[in-house]
Amino acid sequence: MSSTKHHSTFIGRLSSIVLLAISAISFGDSTSGQDAAAVSLQNGTWEHVQAIVRKNQGKVVVVDIWSTSCLPCMKEFPKLVALQKQSPSEIVCISFNVDYIGIKSKPVDTYRAPVEKFLKKNSATFTNILSTTESDEIFASLDLASIPAVYVYGRDGKLAKRFDDSLFSDGEEEAFTYEDDINPFVNALLKASANE
Repeated sequence: MSSTKHHSTFIGRLSSIVLLAISAISFGDSTSGQDAAAVSLQNGTWEHVQAIVRKNQGKVVVVDIWSTSCLPCMKEFPKLVALQKQSPSEIVCISFNVDYIGIKSKPVDTYRAPVEKFLKKNSATFTNILSTTESDEIFASLDLASIPAVYVYGRDGKLAKRFDDSLFSDGEEEAFTYEDDINPFVNALLKASANE
C-alpha cells in the first residue's frame, strides 16, 4: 500500500509539473500571438503615406520603401522596427511595400500574405502600407533608381533627407544603413528640435 501511495503522489506531482509546463508554453504562444495580431497591413498609395506624414507633424517621421524581393531591404527592416521602439512618442515609422508590379493576373492582394508574414515575423506594429500603385510608377514618380529607400521628415513635416542609392557615386558598393546613417540623422533631428 505504501508503494501505491508513493506512486500516486509521484503521478500527482508529475501531472502538476506537466500542467505548469503546458501553461507556460501556452502563455508564451498567446503573447507572440498578441504581437502578431498588432501587426496590420493596409492598401494605399504614396499620397496616403504623405497624408500620414502631415498628420504626424510635430514628430520625426521615417518612411521605409521596401520589397520582399529586396534582400538589403529585408536585412535592414528590423532596424526600422527598433527605431520605432526607441522613442515612440517622438518618432513615427511607416513601411511602404512596393511588391505590386502591376500584372493584371496578380492583383495587389496577391502580395498580401508574404508581406504580412514578413511584417509579423519582425513585429512591425507601426503603420504598414502595401502600395496599390505598381512599383515602376512609384519609382518614376519619386525619381528612385532602386530600393531600399528611406525618407526622413522633420517635425515640421518637410522632407529632411532621402536615403537611397543616389547618395553614392557610380561604382561605390557601399550602401546606407540604419545604424551608420539613418539613426544618427534621426537622433540629430530630435536633439536639434529639443534645443529649439
